[in-house]
Amino acid sequence: MYRFLLSRQWVILTLVGLVLIPVMIKLGFWQFHRHEHRVARNDLVARSLSADPVPVTELTRPGRAVPGDDVWRRVTASGTYDTKGEVVVRMRTDANGKSGYWVLTPLVLADGRAVLVNRGWIPADGDLTRFPEVPAPPSGKVTVTGRLRADETDSSGIKDTAGLPPRQVMRINSERRAAELHRPVLGGYLELTAPEPGDRGPVLVPAPDHDSIGPHMAYAVQWWLFSAFVPVGWVILVRRERRDRAAEAARRAETSGEPETATEAGTAPAEAADAVRTGSSPE
Repeated sequence: MYRFLLSRQWVILTLVGLVLIPVMIKLGFWQFHRHEHRVARNDLVARSLSADPVPVTELTRPGRAVPGDDVWRRVTASGTYDTKGEVVVRMRTDANGKSGYWVLTPLVLADGRAVLVNRGWIPADGDLTRFPEVPAPPSGKVTVTGRLRADETDSSGIKDTAGLPPRQVMRINSERRAAELHRPVLGGYLELTAPEPGDRGPVLVPAPDHDSIGPHMAYAVQWWLFSAFVPVGWVILVRRERRDRAAEAARRAETSGEPETATEAGTAPAEAADAVRTGSSPE
């Protein structure tokens, strides 16, 4: 009754189903782990943004990568802006998706070290091959507050490009800026939140979204449901194939055993009766 399962078509279909089940389960766990990573990241950002600010020198130093637990921590720094060492970071967008630059200005501390400060976003108007017009930072000694960020590296997904116009960079890297500035630069950079630059200054970079958890959990459930549908669908197809084959066999049996028509059935007895009366044998 189920010998059709040994046919080539059904063997291939069954093997494909057996392969799809673990693949879909694995994809579900992949999405689930992405969900867990997003939740953990949101919790870290929320804790960092709600914590009291600390001096930036307590969390980073020259040549040191910012630890993951310290990213987004609120920090303070006091010093004097070095406008001669100022650069702009290309291909950065504002909240509306408009392309422009980040303004990156070193803040020289009292001990001679510097920390890079992302003062905010400006639009990319005019000639992109020239250094744009940048609002000047406050002069003299200032105290700033911001979010501590890690250096942008290859893993950040931002491609570093050579041959850029003067004082323009593709990504923020403290070690590279230290070589250009000829002074020690603290690892990472500070994303300015205070003081406000005013209407004519760069637009501050908005705080990261740490409320949305994304669709990863829903995707995980979908993959697991798909993996459960595979055996269910296989059983449905088998039962349908068995039913169709049984119906076809019954139809063939009924066709092969069909009785003779009334005309054909009545011809032989009539000819035999006539032969008896006439004494002749039927043809």
